[in-house]
Amino acid sequence: MAVLAPNTGRAPSPRPPAPTALRHSPGRRKITWIAWGFAAPFMILFVVFMAGPILASFAMSFTDLTTRDLRSPFNVNFIGLENYLNLFQDPRFLKALSNTAVFVIVGVPLTIVLALLVALALNNGINKFRTVFRVGYYAPVVTSIVAIAIVWKFILQPDGLLNGFLSIFGVSGPNWLEDTTFALPSLIAMAIWRNIGTLMVIFLAGLQGVGQEQLEAAMMDGAGPVKRFFNVVVPALRPTLLFAAVITGIGFLQFFEEPFVMTRGGPLDATLSTAMYTFNQFGFGNYSYASAASYVLFLGIVVLSLVQFRFLRQKD
Repeated sequence: MAVLAPNTGRAPSPRPPAPTALRHSPGRRKITWIAWGFAAPFMILFVVFMAGPILASFAMSFTDLTTRDLRSPFNVNFIGLENYLNLFQDPRFLKALSNTAVFVIVGVPLTIVLALLVALALNNGINKFRTVFRVGYYAPVVTSIVAIAIVWKFILQPDGLLNGFLSIFGVSGPNWLEDTTFALPSLIAMAIWRNIGTLMVIFLAGLQGVGQEQLEAAMMDGAGPVKRFFNVVVPALRPTLLFAAVITGIGFLQFFEEPFVMTRGGPLDATLSTAMYTFNQFGFGNYSYASAASYVLFLGIVVLSLVQFRFLRQKD
């Protein structure tokens, strides 16, 4: 009869590593090659259509490539940082940067705050027709930008719905999209309305993870709704807030559709964005200059994301 070893209460010793011969056996190499075979189609497509063009555009930003050089590529010259230096001496590019900064600084916080308020209302306050409200707030996200532009142009034109409403109170509204003072705020309002639905869904998912025990404990300690929100709900939503801030910031930094469809960057470049400026330069055939502008925008996205991670990441 076999004798069992006594239970000493100690954890079993770890299994020794596999011998080198086993790790490099023909069977294991075969499995590795099969795995690489399955991954190869994606890797090839990624290198050809993603990584390759990205690296090529980065290298192109240090040259003087234009439309004229497409037939004689050997005439392209390396010019170093000249494109980047010229960008920051171009008043139109600086104006585009300024417009983009205002769009982000004003639009991102307002979108997050309004979406969070809507999510809180749908999660706690609105019981009847909750699904209808969710669909209604999310509908602009999946609606064509062209359809949205038609509706907003009707609202914002001189004899449109908004000015008609203001006239009831004796206020003469401006031509919102043709006034240099109101054109960019009008696009910001449109972008906020269009993006609330996405963040609302994200915040609704995050609110499901807020511990009811903590809320009940805070209530028993005498904390009111405001204190419960800032001391319990907001800390629990920090990962969700970070995700929402990052994706919204990236989207707003790249805002292009709103000015392209609504104002074409006008009036007097009041709504010209960095992405639209880059698009225009590419259309003019200044390929290397447009590449440099796109990488300035990319650097802005990186900086903004790092700042958001710095202030919104989960604290230990």
